[in-house]
Amino acid sequence: MPAAASDQQTQLLHEYIASCSNWGRWGTDDEVGALNLVGPAEVMRAAGLVKKGTPISLTLPYDQAGPQPGGFRNNPQLLLTATGTDHVGGAQDPLPGGFGPSRGFGFSDDVLVMPTQSGTQWDSLSHIFWEGRMFNGRPADQVNSRGAAANGIENYTGRIVMPGVLIDMPAHRGVDALEPGDAIEAAEIAEFLADHDLTVQPGDALLVRTGFMAARRGNWGDYAGGAAPGLSLHLAPWLHSHDIAAVATDTWGVEVRPNQIDYFQPLHIVSLVHGGIAFGEMFDLDALAADCAQDGVYTFMFVASPLPITGASGAPVSALAIK
Repeated sequence: MPAAASDQQTQLLHEYIASCSNWGRWGTDDEVGALNLVGPAEVMRAAGLVKKGTPISLTLPYDQAGPQPGGFRNNPQLLLTATGTDHVGGAQDPLPGGFGPSRGFGFSDDVLVMPTQSGTQWDSLSHIFWEGRMFNGRPADQVNSRGAAANGIENYTGRIVMPGVLIDMPAHRGVDALEPGDAIEAAEIAEFLADHDLTVQPGDALLVRTGFMAARRGNWGDYAGGAAPGLSLHLAPWLHSHDIAAVATDTWGVEVRPNQIDYFQPLHIVSLVHGGIAFGEMFDLDALAADCAQDGVYTFMFVASPLPITGASGAPVSALAIK
């Protein structure tokens, strides 16, 4: 890449950082970023969007059939420590732990081993660093082998209850799924909103379906970690100006891959590290999209609180859209 082009890209990245930053906006002690935009009024507005009483799960199963190829991250493993075969074979009589004779009582028990970001999950504000800093200017070395001393995922727990808006981009383009490298720009988001008579408000969650999960489901290949459709870096000013609190997609990394400039995951740098917007990855949006297409309603109550894993860079979530 010519030096001039690289300098131009660097300048653009720094301009986006300066114009989209929320460092200090909610005080020097803030650890939740744009989720500060969600308060009682936004939760009540979300509750008012429930018309049918229909909950729709947005979470992939956490199992060995998941999207991870191994190496950097593996799929969840469920390890049984007590089973029904133990029970019928008499291995649980007497009961462990000093509980005495079983007298017909049996049980199963298990252990889950998984990377915190192996399936449907939220990134924390301690997940990504830029030039030695994470959100709100905190030093990156506040994350060590004991976890994050600040900006950990536990700060999100109980905070992600908000109005949600689905953007179904394959339906908008008239295709089954977007292709790897397809970028979603602000103009297309605005067109979709206008076509469906939708508006976004401060504190909303934007759920963007690319169809990439549906295209790869059951035959994942390089779905997790490879080239993918996603949000454009140039969407960052739109997200900031509309005070979007959270963004979730059906891809592994939210933004388009390959990246549009010669920086790795630049939208994360701008909108997560500096904007403090919650990023949700590998959300299963297919059932929600089908329901929205059927009734024409693309807004809903979005409930997606992550597990409060202290100091973690991300966490699994049992996410729901309630219509």
